[in-house]
Amino acid sequence: MQIIRDRIARRILTPGARLPSVRAMAEATGFSKSTVVEAYDRLAADGVIRARPGAGFYVAAPLPPLSLDRIGAEVEREVDPLWMLRQSLAERPGALMPGCGWLPDDWLAGAPIRKALRATARSDADGPLTGYASLLGSPPLRALLARRLDEQGIGAAPDQILLTDSSTQALDLVARFLLEPGDTVLVDDPCYFNFLALLRAHRANVIGIPMTPNGPDVNAFAAALAEHRPRFYLTNSAVHNPTGATLSAATAHRLLKLAAAHDLVIVEDDIFADFEHTPAPRLAAFDGLDRVIRIGSFSKSVTAAIRCGHIAARRDWIESLADLRIATSMSGNPLSAEILHMVLTDGSYRRHIESLRTRLARATARTMKRLRDVGIEPWIAPAAGLFVWGRLPGGRDAAALARVALTENIVLAPGNVFSTNGVWGDYLRFNVVMSDDDRVSAFLAAALKSGRLPATA
Repeated sequence: MQIIRDRIARRILTPGARLPSVRAMAEATGFSKSTVVEAYDRLAADGVIRARPGAGFYVAAPLPPLSLDRIGAEVEREVDPLWMLRQSLAERPGALMPGCGWLPDDWLAGAPIRKALRATARSDADGPLTGYASLLGSPPLRALLARRLDEQGIGAAPDQILLTDSSTQALDLVARFLLEPGDTVLVDDPCYFNFLALLRAHRANVIGIPMTPNGPDVNAFAAALAEHRPRFYLTNSAVHNPTGATLSAATAHRLLKLAAAHDLVIVEDDIFADFEHTPAPRLAAFDGLDRVIRIGSFSKSVTAAIRCGHIAARRDWIESLADLRIATSMSGNPLSAEILHMVLTDGSYRRHIESLRTRLARATARTMKRLRDVGIEPWIAPAAGLFVWGRLPGGRDAAALARVALTENIVLAPGNVFSTNGVWGDYLRFNVVMSDDDRVSAFLAAALKSGRLPATA
């Protein structure tokens, strides 16, 4: 009975769907046929399913409210994407956060933000303080973003840019625009864990493509296109989260040729762009925003408190996306856009980013040494960004280590959280700033030497 209820809750079985036959269910579960018959009879009595003489049993009950943590395979909470966000955002006084995905407050642009807030408060122009945003969002900020995109080789006019409340809202709008329930989406495996949670909220069928140090495995990508006919492919092409990998130009060209052959849309999340020392290849630059949609924000490099993201795409797509934004949130945030524009045009921001890149490079080198000292081997040496993707010695179970860490008020990011296929169970994502701490190193050394951590299945 619980198996059937779970399948209904997870949208595997929907109203009107036919249940497996008694024989098939017995073979699949190992229960006797008489047990399955009794379970079906009880579910029918409860009104969950109904019998059609000579045709079998069918789902009768309306769907329960959506619960994201029950969509997809039944998994431990330690390896659930929403679990990871809950742990990172929870009030944890004194917690160590080597698994979180952002920089400490004192690494961000606090002084330019305070300066911009004071300037906005003194301004005689009331628009940002009292009014709605224009259809696409702040014209000065969109013009600035167009110039920044041009520096990356991405030709986007201001009217090809839509401001959003965040990169997460940008992806949500794109998913609303492109997807119907049951459509397939390709992602990297591993990928940013909230990609998985958001796509599941849209009832998408998510297929992972194995990641390599140069980008997704092109052969696996081609096979998935042929087998699944996906609606779009979602990726970080520069400073990949969680691996730190960088897309090569050769891989980018092959991906775009395959995308064109299969009429595939590509959604490129470029939230870590400012952390690069040398710009990596962008799919949006090679493609010219024909079938690539570029999304991003400044929550990692400026502040997460200013909620302002953006979408760059074809003009006809931007028009439809703007309509969706109106329907779901009415307007963008003109105050956030005004403050962000001031911060980005303040001469101190460029100095802030240059200093941040240098500090991150040093933190990365120190963290990689710390990890190797306790037996954790980095997958690659990342060229930029916040993260090191490291493998536990002896195939140890990262989720088990995360459970132990929580008892010590330490939040880790186990590899299963980032994977559609569960093949990275002995990996962890390390934030290089938050992991550059003697207490984190001491915990990892002690836990790995204890011999109590199981190997992954």
